[in-house]
Amino acid sequence: MPRRKMNLLGGIRLSDYLSVGVMSGIIPMELVKETLKECGCESERIRKLPAELMIYYVILLALYSKFSLREVLRCLLEGFRRLNLNISKMVSAKSAISKARSRLGAEVFKRLFDKVARPIAVKETVGAWFKGLRLVGIDGSTLEIPDEEENLKEFGRPGASRGQSAFPQIRFVALFELGTRVVFSAAMGKYCDSEKVLAEKVLPSIESGMLCITDRYYMNFDFCRKILGRGAHFLFRAKKNSVFKCLKQFEDGSYLSEVYPDLKNKRRMKNGIKVRVIEYMLKNDSSGEKHILVTSILSPMEAPADELAALYHERWELEIAYDEIKTHIKEPGNNLRSKNPKLVEQEFYGYMLAHYVVRNIIHKAALKSGNDPDEISFVHAVRVIKRRIVSQDFFSLA
Repeated sequence: MPRRKMNLLGGIRLSDYLSVGVMSGIIPMELVKETLKECGCESERIRKLPAELMIYYVILLALYSKFSLREVLRCLLEGFRRLNLNISKMVSAKSAISKARSRLGAEVFKRLFDKVARPIAVKETVGAWFKGLRLVGIDGSTLEIPDEEENLKEFGRPGASRGQSAFPQIRFVALFELGTRVVFSAAMGKYCDSEKVLAEKVLPSIESGMLCITDRYYMNFDFCRKILGRGAHFLFRAKKNSVFKCLKQFEDGSYLSEVYPDLKNKRRMKNGIKVRVIEYMLKNDSSGEKHILVTSILSPMEAPADELAALYHERWELEIAYDEIKTHIKEPGNNLRSKNPKLVEQEFYGYMLAHYVVRNIIHKAALKSGNDPDEISFVHAVRVIKRRIVSQDFFSLA
């Protein structure tokens, strides 16, 4: 994994970007209220834990994964302390916090994430573009959740060599912007759910002008067709035993071919989608494994084979982003903490929103300093945010 720099260029500090309005600029209070109203979750009477407060509370649960529920609430209330809000400064009991979360449910968080999450790279963002195409990628992973009967029944758990694993798990698929590592669409489900099925739920967020990079698991006719149908391009890695018929050889070593919906159509060479195939081997790879890439960019002049081969390895940004979510936000050894399925889903989208906030702050700092967003330490950013959350500056709810 590449090492990320701790400091920004030109003496700029990351903390400079945690001033008044940071949270409200990314997740505006008016949008929170609007979403609560749409879901019928707005507070009908004055409560110690109003719905708006609990939205931000669930997001902070992700950033303070080692803290108790009451400690996280204390940090949030301290952040609101100097604001003129009609919110009790008393830290509620754990049972009251759970009831307040249960009143909100999961849908409001999913809908809020869908409204907030967007690709954020601009033309000046380093590493976010290829020939004018916005680089995005799809991948899946799992998260462990508490070993409660309801969670186990709803989500299931993986098997192990000696029985079953210790904890139930959720499976999720995310659509990332590679240059900034923001997740701008996500879908979660049971452990046994297929990543391909979950990926169908994020495909509508792919737009014209994007180049979607994925691994060999997603390489099939249907995915090719649907991405092209969104007006985007794709760059897939194919399985090493894949065989493509050469229809036209290009000078850069790539060749024109087609992919088909099934074997019958392939034999008849009907209903295919034209693609360009790039075959290569990595230098200093003693295995001699052949890598096969398939792309919808048909012109070698527009995208030479060697450039696409190098570009594919930008997919590593997906693995780093997952590491940020599963290690540096959640922290090693900590599971999601929710003890029933609805709150698990709520907490999952809280995690997605928390990661989105951190990555937004990093991107703003990178633009100002001239850094590549990848070069700014995610761990350092999370630490700075945790320190500033207890200040009034981090929240602006006007």
